[in-house]
Amino acid sequence: MLRRTFIASAIATTLATASYAETMDIVDTAVANGSFTTLVAAVEAAGLVETLKGEGPFTVFAPTDEAFAALPEGTVEALLADPEALAGILTYHVVAGKVMSGDLSDGMTAATVNGADITIGTEGGVTVNEANVVAADIEASNGVIHVLDAVILPPQ
Repeated sequence: MLRRTFIASAIATTLATASYAETMDIVDTAVANGSFTTLVAAVEAAGLVETLKGEGPFTVFAPTDEAFAALPEGTVEALLADPEALAGILTYHVVAGKVMSGDLSDGMTAATVNGADITIGTEGGVTVNEANVVAADIEASNGVIHVLDAVILPPQ
């Protein structure tokens, strides 16, 4: 009886958490996650908050704070001071539409909001260009987040 109650409670908690996450938009989901403080600050500096809070749907390939920290020293600060360049990089991490991990196939390309394509790999784990997807299918009310271990840069 105790075991059945515990299992029922665990299932209810999991379902409630998933349901709660789906009521938050992309930006609020990223803020609540706690691993995207640099990304959120960059989105604010680039003036993209309202866009990513919009109806969507959007697929965001979101670099973690550690991914931003791995950039050469001074890069993040320089980008935060140049909203246009920053917006170009951030929009390279966004695809219009809700693309779940099950929709991906090896070698597929997707046009980003930036206008340039990204390439998806699925052999030996999922990659976007050369970045690894370390967590997938974090659903939000206006799309989905896939977590990257690196910042991807648009072609020059």
